[in-house]
Amino acid sequence: MTEIKDDQVAKGLGGLEALISRAGKKEKGLPPVEKWHPDFCGDIPMEIRADGTWFYMGTPIGRKSLVQLFSTVLRKDEDGKTYLVTPVERVGISVEDAHFIAVEMNVHEEEGDPIITIRTNMDDVLEVSADNPLRFVIVEENEGVKPYVLVRGRLEALLARSVMYELISHGEEIEVDGKLMFAVRSKGAVFPIMPADELAKLSA
Repeated sequence: MTEIKDDQVAKGLGGLEALISRAGKKEKGLPPVEKWHPDFCGDIPMEIRADGTWFYMGTPIGRKSLVQLFSTVLRKDEDGKTYLVTPVERVGISVEDAHFIAVEMNVHEEEGDPIITIRTNMDDVLEVSADNPLRFVIVEENEGVKPYVLVRGRLEALLARSVMYELISHGEEIEVDGKLMFAVRSKGAVFPIMPADELAKLSA
C-alpha cells in the first residue's frame, strides 16, 4: 500500500499546514489543547485504525514524526468525538478503537509499592495511577480481556497483546468492596480485572 506524502496531507488539511511544517522539530511540553475553543470546521478523512496506524483518505501516513505531531493536538470531547485542535480550528477524525497503543511496560517498586510505567506508540510515558487508571473490557465472543490506560484528557491507549500478557503476569487476588478480584496494583491504586472465580473458570 502506498504511503501518503506530507505535501498531500498539508494540501488536504488546510489550516493545519503550520503544524505539519514543524514536523520533526521537538517542542517542549504538549500544546494546551484543553484551553482552546475554536470553531468546528467539519470532519476530515483521517482515521486512527485499531492497530494504531494513522490513515488519511484511506492511505497510511508513513512519517512517524508527522503522526506524533498530530497526536499532540488530539482531544476527545464530551460528545465522544475525537478532534485535531489548534487555536483557530477544530476538525473531527475517526478512531476505530483507542487513540494510542501501549507498546512497552516496566514495573518497579518504591517503598514496597509497585509502579507500572507505560510507553505508547507515540512515545508518551506515564505511570499507571489514580490519575492515569487502567480499565478492562471483557470481550464476550472470545472471553478475552482488552486493557486500556488513560493517557491524558479522555485519550486512551490499548495495551498491545504482549504488554497485556506482561501486565496480567503481575496480577494478584485482592479483595475489592468485599469481593475477591484478580487485579493489578500501581502507585497505591488497585485496578480490578475480573472476579477471581471467573478467572478460575477461564483457566480451567
